[in-house]
Amino acid sequence: MTGIWGIVNITPDSFSDGGRYFDVDRAVAHGLQLRADGATVLDIGGESTRPGAERVGAAEEQRRVLPVIERLVAEGAPVSIDTLNASTAAAAVRAGARIVNDVSGGLADPDMLAAVAESGADYAIGHWRDAPDDMYANAVYRRTAREVAGELQERMGEAAASGIAPSRLILDPGIGFSKKGGQNWGVLRGLDEIVALGPRVLIGTSRKRFLAETIGVNPAEVSEARRDLATAVTSALAARAGVWAVRVHDVEATRDALVVTHAWDGK
Repeated sequence: MTGIWGIVNITPDSFSDGGRYFDVDRAVAHGLQLRADGATVLDIGGESTRPGAERVGAAEEQRRVLPVIERLVAEGAPVSIDTLNASTAAAAVRAGARIVNDVSGGLADPDMLAAVAESGADYAIGHWRDAPDDMYANAVYRRTAREVAGELQERMGEAAASGIAPSRLILDPGIGFSKKGGQNWGVLRGLDEIVALGPRVLIGTSRKRFLAETIGVNPAEVSEARRDLATAVTSALAARAGVWAVRVHDVEATRDALVVTHAWDGK
């Protein structure tokens, strides 16, 4: 069945759950609950990448995430580190993380690709064009999915040149990153172009603004529960499009949606 990455944000300012798990014990308990709900990977992040977010220093980021990673790994949980910093990626892998999830695809830190290559971890390459403080400055596309696929292919080439084997790569077309409302739907409708590149594909639509814009007049008035339902639907449709895994806040709802989808399809 399609894998489910459960999001564990150890931040005070993430767009959806900032501050809710900004404590080691609470973050670990939340991660274990997500695993019990069906998460196949726990994606641990110590820096918000929401639009307008301020960067966090690598030392502070590591202070937040490393104790959580160590305790979750000790419980047998597969862990990914969600980071833009090469030093944090390397430290997280030493602490037991198996995957480095870099939403910038190596563009935020020039040392990232070399650090991942040396670590031996798998590498999730995200698509973006701009840092969070100027997220939509270059959100101009003619054929969104095709252009995103082309830019991901360029990042794949850079990863290969740095010594990261294609078998270690995961591609994330970066829903919400450097993309406005309808452009995200363009990527999702064109997922076949991303899947055709070859590596595993990860999709993260969870609770994002474009979903709230679609189902409500004022996104601020769309509840978390409604966003989670919309996330589960997009995750099920992404599974049908051939993605390897989805990244979500509410693992249980998405797991149920995927189970029903796979049963419908006879898988």
